[in-house]
Amino acid sequence: MKFDGLKIGFAFTGSHCMLGEVIKVMKRLVDEGAEVTPIISYSVENMDTRFGKAEDWKHQFQEITHKELIHTIPDAEPIGPKEMFDCVVIAPCTGNTLAKLANGITDTPVLMAAKSHLRNHRPVVLAISTNDGLGLNARNIGTLLITKNIYLVPFGQDNPVVKANSLVAHMDKVPETIVMACAGKQIQPVLLDYR
Repeated sequence: MKFDGLKIGFAFTGSHCMLGEVIKVMKRLVDEGAEVTPIISYSVENMDTRFGKAEDWKHQFQEITHKELIHTIPDAEPIGPKEMFDCVVIAPCTGNTLAKLANGITDTPVLMAAKSHLRNHRPVVLAISTNDGLGLNARNIGTLLITKNIYLVPFGQDNPVVKANSLVAHMDKVPETIVMACAGKQIQPVLLDYR
């Protein structure tokens, strides 16, 4: 299969409206042979929303991957020293996570996973989902676009009339982006319309 033998750390952050779509991507990776370990932010671990209960999401992540969740900073720290993954994916990647990653802040399990993984010059794939991508987070996206070993899933304005600053990755492009990132290349084009 396409992803046979590939070890992926799949990190979820608190864009709760996207979890249902992103979990399908994680399942596809597992179905295509990847060994996937779920990593969750504090908000995903603890927050019940209109999009689902935290316990239900965590159960689904473990059921699909057959792996224990990485859900604390101490759990995430060994990712780099132990070279646990070939690639770390953050999907959905919120504006909060984008901003912290771009500014070297490591205060969640997901950010520690990325930092620890990057120390080995291995790829981190970001699938953004933020209401302020063309607002305050535009500069952080720019910073991350030029940061070595960080690759972005193609993204676009999901609703420019109602939410002019909102940017969301095309989640169906996550697998393709992983393949390119593992080869050291940014998938192109990065900007794609939503139609």
